[in-house]
Amino acid sequence: QVNFVVCQLFALLAAVWFRTYLHSSKTSPFIRHVVATLLGLYLALFCFGWYALHFVIQSGISYYIMIIIGVENMHKYCFVFALGYLTVCQITRVYIFDYGQYSADFSGPMMIITQKITSLAFEIHDGMFRKNEDLTPSQRCLAVRRMPSLLEYLSYNCNFMGILAGPLCSYKDYITFIEGRSYQLQQSEANGKEDTKYEQTDPSPNIAVAQKLLICGLSLLFHMTITKTLPVEYNIDDNFRATASWPVRFFYLYISLMAARPKYYFAWTLADAINNAAGFGFRGYDKNGVTRWDLISNLRIQQIEFSTSFKMFLDNWNIQTALWLKRVCYERATFSPTIQTFILSAIWHGVYPGYYLTFLTGVLMTLAARAVRNNIRHYFIESPAVKVCYDIITWMATQIAISYTVVPFVLLSVKPSFTFYSSCYFCLHIASILVLLVFPLKRTQKGSKKHETIQPVWPKTLEEENLLQKNSYSTTNNSFSQKQEITCRYQTLKQ
Repeated sequence: QVNFVVCQLFALLAAVWFRTYLHSSKTSPFIRHVVATLLGLYLALFCFGWYALHFVIQSGISYYIMIIIGVENMHKYCFVFALGYLTVCQITRVYIFDYGQYSADFSGPMMIITQKITSLAFEIHDGMFRKNEDLTPSQRCLAVRRMPSLLEYLSYNCNFMGILAGPLCSYKDYITFIEGRSYQLQQSEANGKEDTKYEQTDPSPNIAVAQKLLICGLSLLFHMTITKTLPVEYNIDDNFRATASWPVRFFYLYISLMAARPKYYFAWTLADAINNAAGFGFRGYDKNGVTRWDLISNLRIQQIEFSTSFKMFLDNWNIQTALWLKRVCYERATFSPTIQTFILSAIWHGVYPGYYLTFLTGVLMTLAARAVRNNIRHYFIESPAVKVCYDIITWMATQIAISYTVVPFVLLSVKPSFTFYSSCYFCLHIASILVLLVFPLKRTQKGSKKHETIQPVWPKTLEEENLLQKNSYSTTNNSFSQKQEITCRYQTLKQ
């Protein structure tokens, strides 16, 4: 953990240097790719020792698969290999070396690399094999139309900005950043034809980075002082279960799981700040002309802590992973997309039994929450006073449901997880099943290209929001239009 923090702080300084001295206006993309890759591999070697070779091996073999298999089927082979290689490494680390511990946890960066390998393979397949009219709007805009070089591939997978903690970004966004086209806009004439290219003033990320570092400091302080005094394991303490009342137990359940979140806030926000410091992650401007640096942000803390639905929580927690699951699994699944997505998420996270208990419980909770929302919510939103009461009740229910669901994720093993659930008499499992029996669950219309916005799974709304927000460049200068990729995303959403 100390190595991780030291390496991330070094990466933050390196990001400032990278943006200052290797800016795209001063340096060729080749040099930027080389430096980003070498720094990333150095950090991996420092943090994980020779375990870092797994990153190169996984990326190298995946690239070889793409070259020899061809664009028709390479996405399937890359998906199976990358996820299989990750799983083997996780099994080795957990059951052979160190069960329940996090020493030499090289599988963490491999999880991010696996996301990048699989998502890029699907994007190349979409761009070089599938017909344009067969793609959804988001697939059409993320599609990669040429095979990346080995250097570009390694740079995307192993760059110093994201090798240790991510977050996942699209290949197109990364290449656009490296080549210096992040801020390039095109002026349009009245007839709609593109005219001269202009370079927008390079916005400074300093304020965004400072704000995120402040959040990191507060999260770390909270984790170091409060989290250890509220252990999740106390929920299964025999004396606590025997003496505490149900309201006290559920209150402690909520508090203990809330206290476990700041370490993720710290790691993900610091990773986001590193990318921003290098100049990556600029989304555009809001309606007030303020710069937005949340293109690849992984969480929204306020929405998480005040979420009033299971969906809202998932939409704002580990955002880039939610988008990855949607793009490679949910929208491509031929049956039971929600179940398949949760199973893939469990496999990707690791081999601890607690992960599978959490995600299987999550399937029940998601379906039950969707049924309640579809059948009940519209009765409570017309009156402002009633809606406030409804929001308070659903906030409480959501926080308890989330905490109840993720306890096995923290406890890891089967026995303590079942000890907790049995002490609660599996109450929320039973309640979810009863909800699904009582309330009809509307059939989802997945796969419709003309009505893609109907797609109900939790990453969908987030994806639409991300794509629409990317169009916000134009709010500060009406004479400019979005660069071609962003315009594509907006136009296709209008369909």
